[in-house]
Amino acid sequence: MSRIVIADDHPLMLSGLVALLGQSSHDIIGKATNGNEALMLIEQLEPDIVVLDARMPEKSGVEVVQELIAKVRRPAVVVLTADLNDDDLVALMDAGVEGIVLKNGGEHLLVDCLDKVASGRNAIPRELRNRHTQLMASRSQSPLNSLSHRDREIIALVRKGLRNRAIGEELGLTEGTVKVYLNRIYEKLSVSSRTELLMVLQTLV
Repeated sequence: MSRIVIADDHPLMLSGLVALLGQSSHDIIGKATNGNEALMLIEQLEPDIVVLDARMPEKSGVEVVQELIAKVRRPAVVVLTADLNDDDLVALMDAGVEGIVLKNGGEHLLVDCLDKVASGRNAIPRELRNRHTQLMASRSQSPLNSLSHRDREIIALVRKGLRNRAIGEELGLTEGTVKVYLNRIYEKLSVSSRTELLMVLQTLV
């Protein structure tokens, strides 16, 4: 039996998820209504799986996932969404989430997804995997095209001379998460330091 934390800011959706999963083989050990609550429960309860709404106040599901990347041990992540913009899809796929469930699908999709994730399998719809592949192919034509909206926000603050802690305070991220983002930016632009990053940006912009 998997121990699960659920986070969704809509009370009806949250109660519906609890009722649905209460009939499954999964055990709900915590409920949250925003991203910060979700992170707190994950830290306290150490669930096997966390189910996150992609759009929540304070911190979105996408931002919670980015926070979790910096942790040595993290739960498997399933994201619920009505739709995903390109940047969020790339961010979730790059972060290695285990499952994505579209809210316009049937109730059984979430249970099926959790069953797969609990057994160590990937549960991301084929259409989203194909869309991600197409996005990566189109973005590979220019290094800057591979940067997400959050990447660009961080780069803008780096160009202003802010250090990691100050960037985190500005964007509501931990210093560790900022480091993760910067390392991914370095990989995308084939650089290894802030100095190289700034030099490359001068030639590309």
